[in-house]
Amino acid sequence: MVKSLTQSQENLSQHDSDKLLRIRHTCAHIMAMAVKKVFPGTKVATGPVTENGFYYDFDCPVSITPDDLSKIEDQMRRIIKANLPIIREEVQREEIRTEIAQLNESYKLEILDRIPEGETITRYFIGSPDTGKPESSLFITDIQPASNYWWDLCAGPHINFTGEIEPDAFKLLNIAGAYWQGDETKAQLQRIYGIAWETKEQLQAYLKQREEALRRDHRKLGQELNLFSIQEDAGGGLVFWHPKGAIIRYIIEDYWRKSHLESGYQLLYTPHIANLDLWKTSGHFDFYQENMFDSMDVENQAYQIKPMNCPFHVLTYKHQLHSYRELPLRWAELGTVYRYERSGALHGLMRVRGFTQDDAHVFCLPNQIADEILGVLNLTEQILSDFGFKNYEVNLSTRPEKSVGNDEVWELATSALRQALNTKGWNYIVDEGGGAFYGPKIDIKIQDAIGRLWQCSTIQVDFNLPERFDMEYIAVDGSRQRPIMIHRAIFGSLERFFGILIENYSGDFPLWLAPVQLRLLPVSDEVREYAQLVVISLKKAGIRVETDSSGERLGKQIRTAELEKIPVVAVVGKKEVENQNLSVRTRQSGDLGVLNMDEILHRLQDAINSKSVL
Repeated sequence: MVKSLTQSQENLSQHDSDKLLRIRHTCAHIMAMAVKKVFPGTKVATGPVTENGFYYDFDCPVSITPDDLSKIEDQMRRIIKANLPIIREEVQREEIRTEIAQLNESYKLEILDRIPEGETITRYFIGSPDTGKPESSLFITDIQPASNYWWDLCAGPHINFTGEIEPDAFKLLNIAGAYWQGDETKAQLQRIYGIAWETKEQLQAYLKQREEALRRDHRKLGQELNLFSIQEDAGGGLVFWHPKGAIIRYIIEDYWRKSHLESGYQLLYTPHIANLDLWKTSGHFDFYQENMFDSMDVENQAYQIKPMNCPFHVLTYKHQLHSYRELPLRWAELGTVYRYERSGALHGLMRVRGFTQDDAHVFCLPNQIADEILGVLNLTEQILSDFGFKNYEVNLSTRPEKSVGNDEVWELATSALRQALNTKGWNYIVDEGGGAFYGPKIDIKIQDAIGRLWQCSTIQVDFNLPERFDMEYIAVDGSRQRPIMIHRAIFGSLERFFGILIENYSGDFPLWLAPVQLRLLPVSDEVREYAQLVVISLKKAGIRVETDSSGERLGKQIRTAELEKIPVVAVVGKKEVENQNLSVRTRQSGDLGVLNMDEILHRLQDAINSKSVL
């Protein structure tokens, strides 16, 4: 039974209150104030709130080291305990420009210049600005007197006093390099990351979760278990699937195809490149160009490597004129796409430059939307549950201010999404105005074994591409009408979903997904012939089995299998050869005792087919 998370349920990866957002925003300012105290002459850049905390970028005259973080934290606690007021002030552009120039805060001038004309400009003070101006810095040396203050250009929001922050509910984590405005041609700054919570207990819970997340890091486990690699010699952000990772991918893909065929989908394969004009027609060139690789010249025509599969499915639809009797059409593809990501944004399998989307599109009549959305939700529930994900956060995003399509079709589509969610009985959060410009959508975040939420599945209704590509069907009255197009992905991408699976299971995959399901551990060379016969027999029955060929003692073989997280091991000794059986042990259930081959095969196949443990 799937449990959809409610908005009130606490999850440490989310902003769970407006107060927490204000605390984190204010902590960023307090950190900047403290850094200028510890390192005089530091220039301050930008410091936004992050998912779990905050960061600030600094142009510091010296290199800030990890050892300096405790000094900065000490200064932050002094500021917090001083209970200084946080004061908002609206300012005039030229007056604040003069003041910033006098303080030699060059990054603030650039920030000021990016604020549109006519927009209100605000700054926030920590401390009172009415007790005198600092002579040469935004920060007065000793913060204890009430006259000390610091300010930054900021739109807010903030808390009212620094003392509202619990002194032991924040922590500075690490230092990283960052280019100003993300531009490699500009100055490299020093970025300090921090986290903040409302209480010390929340902070400790998050740190414990973070420690567990580091232990489960898919990049570390991917190397240890020899699943995949990112080969820098081939360029960053490109995934190389090693044999063990590749067999898991094969299992996932095979399961995906069978599930879709059983649910009434047909499969497509489409090219990796196309004429650039296709991307201009779809609108991707206008709205997504910065995330696309440069086009290539082919016989004086520009060809583009695809960042999306959608236009290819549209062209397949347009290959012939369809009747209303044919709809809905459900087409699915494991389509590899390529998107330009800056090197600083790349992150293992989670953020890459080439990945395979489990893409599908449904072309249907307006009165079929609700049933088709419900069908997608049912399939999504089935697939995610089979991979071990039972708890979701569901978001329904409605029409944004800038959008295409008329009111009637937006209301029809949004109502259909609501109806499908209500039929499922799922709790969901309404994100007013958070839909795409081309239609409303449902986003599903899955909760992993340690409580983190991952964005995976998405269902989007699209009024834009059918219009741009002049898609039609013959209606019941003989007229030509536009079909409704539904975009849909369940995994999101195979690479990212595989990374989530690694971290969710800590690399300890369930039996049906494990690259090696059973390893035989021979106690001597004399029993290897029997072990090889067992391997051949089990492989014919579809079991992924191998023999330890290291020649090590049994204890070392067992230890190696444990480290490699092999779900089932079987010891092969002289008694096993004589009695034609095996001594079996599993990671989940421990020692199963001596079993004959028929019993072993039956138990393995039953656990694999039911996706359960052995």
